[in-house]
Amino acid sequence: MASVARPKQQIKKQVRVLGIDDAPFDKFNPLQRQVLVIGTVYRGGDYMDGVLSTYVEKDGIDATMKIVEMVNACKFKSQLQAIFLNGISVAGFNVINLPKLHELTSIPVIAVVRDYPNFEEFYGAMEKLQMTEKMAWVKKLPKPVKAEKVYIQPVGISLPKATELLKICTSHAEVPECLRIAHIIASGLVDGESRGRA
Repeated sequence: MASVARPKQQIKKQVRVLGIDDAPFDKFNPLQRQVLVIGTVYRGGDYMDGVLSTYVEKDGIDATMKIVEMVNACKFKSQLQAIFLNGISVAGFNVINLPKLHELTSIPVIAVVRDYPNFEEFYGAMEKLQMTEKMAWVKKLPKPVKAEKVYIQPVGISLPKATELLKICTSHAEVPECLRIAHIIASGLVDGESRGRA
């Protein structure tokens, strides 16, 4: 008897995801050490269900664990199917260890950037700041891959699934709505008005 192929399980349109972005900060002000980080919980690209926040050190090493703590304490944690990040760092060079974030939350992580990163420039800046350990994390990550109109680095999820999630969660811009709104909230809180784009 011939086996019947099972249809591929599609991701639901109302899948819950978390988008994380940092607020604007003065990188030349030695008195500013803490930077606001905002997370928005979204159902696909349509509805926001909640807002999370934490603070990380400018150019520090605490972003991964601060985000892990924020996510694990979130009441939506058990429903989250992915964490979208605006790039791989916040607060300047506070690099997020994507595999560790995935491991400690058990949630797939997808870093999103509009343009392909200039790694030579990025590594050069990190070398000047003597951030060799962080640079090692970055070099172990999968290289950004073009998906739709952006580049993504998926960890803990296949590229096809990550691309499908990206499509579902992107509705009003080139980036997932959870990232766009996290950026608007973060910049509005710090500058008094949202500026720029996620």
